[in-house]
Amino acid sequence: MTATLAKEAPPIEEPVLRKPSTRKRLVPYWLLLPGIIWLLVFFALPMVYQASTSVQTGNLEEGFQVTWHFQTYWEAFQEYWPQFVRSLLYAGTATLLCLLLGYPLAYLIAFKAGRWRNLLLVLVIAPFFTSFLIRTLAWKTILADDSLVVDALNALHVLDVTSWLGWTEGDRVLATPMAVVCGLTYNFLPFMILPLYTSLERIDGRLHEAAQDLYASPATTFRKVTFPLSMPGVVSGTLLTFIPASGDYVNAELLGSTDTKMVGNVIQSQFLRVLDYPTAAALSFILMAIVLLMVTVYIRRAGTEDLV
Repeated sequence: MTATLAKEAPPIEEPVLRKPSTRKRLVPYWLLLPGIIWLLVFFALPMVYQASTSVQTGNLEEGFQVTWHFQTYWEAFQEYWPQFVRSLLYAGTATLLCLLLGYPLAYLIAFKAGRWRNLLLVLVIAPFFTSFLIRTLAWKTILADDSLVVDALNALHVLDVTSWLGWTEGDRVLATPMAVVCGLTYNFLPFMILPLYTSLERIDGRLHEAAQDLYASPATTFRKVTFPLSMPGVVSGTLLTFIPASGDYVNAELLGSTDTKMVGNVIQSQFLRVLDYPTAAALSFILMAIVLLMVTVYIRRAGTEDLV
């Protein structure tokens, strides 16, 4: 009987794996095509054009010719290296201030805000509802010599310390390095808070409960659990703040003076006023190379490439 049933049982057919058609295999590439074209037209081609401009010689009247004059890079760096140092110093200071101000606020929104979380997030991005130029011009009123902010800083003797450090001039804040850094910090603070909030919000709350069960203090929990797990947000926030701040020229133009010009101001002047296009292009590539090198080293030292 068993043998009869075994003979009558139909054989088990192995599933046949069919290869997807050529059209289906090409679908991902067709979806990527618009983005690739966008990058080629608005990023790669301008980069190639600027690279060729940086090795040209001539003037606007007679025209520029590609002569592979790489000495322009050295001459530009040799003449404007103080602006490079100043730009990196201002951008680094503003990035550090954004981190010190943004981390507690992002922590509050992620863990303590409750039903007010969405409102606080809207308030964080509220500055984006107005023009970058208007936001910067507002700081000219905030930091004016007769403003309440400057009066308060004078009363607290804060300006005595910043003046000793060379960041302000006596009782004056406007047209000083401090004013430029304040503008950079305010304008780029949301770029720090949002990645930090995203990274903190993804942390499993049970990890904090486990740390408390192991009798860890709040400081130890933050140092051993919260901050290490939020490192992707820290890295992302610092990059999103430092990179655009190092090339910014609006804050230095509106809030600073001739002694606080950044390399972005030099590039803008070379392009639009001096009309020395090769020098302007060379300065742009030098700045890009310096920032790229610093970012590469920073990411490796930070120990994470999991950017939010």
